[in-house]
Amino acid sequence: MHEIRIAKDLSDIVFDVAKRENLMKVTKVNICFGQMIQIVPEIFEFSFKEIIKDTIANDAGINIEILPVIMICTVCNDKFELNDIDFFCNRCGSSEIDILSGRELFVKSIEGV
Repeated sequence: MHEIRIAKDLSDIVFDVAKRENLMKVTKVNICFGQMIQIVPEIFEFSFKEIIKDTIANDAGINIEILPVIMICTVCNDKFELNDIDFFCNRCGSSEIDILSGRELFVKSIEGV
């Protein structure tokens, strides 16, 4: 359950930004996870809400965006979205592929007053 650790790390970022921006209250947190992080959104959200309880972010809404895995074939340069666990190029069938995105983990934005 790496969701708890991720929730703690991201809440630290939220608190640091809120302090730096002199926010009195955090109203919304937008978070992005790459699909390869394999996060369970419900577990993350529960953990995050527990961590921010009784803080300036106590009532903040949480929006979780899951980013798809985008691959590129190093043989034919075709870019494609991974649809299953078949790591082969959709165009030429090569297994010579690199991951362009899908491993991200970040706070996209923080809203507050």
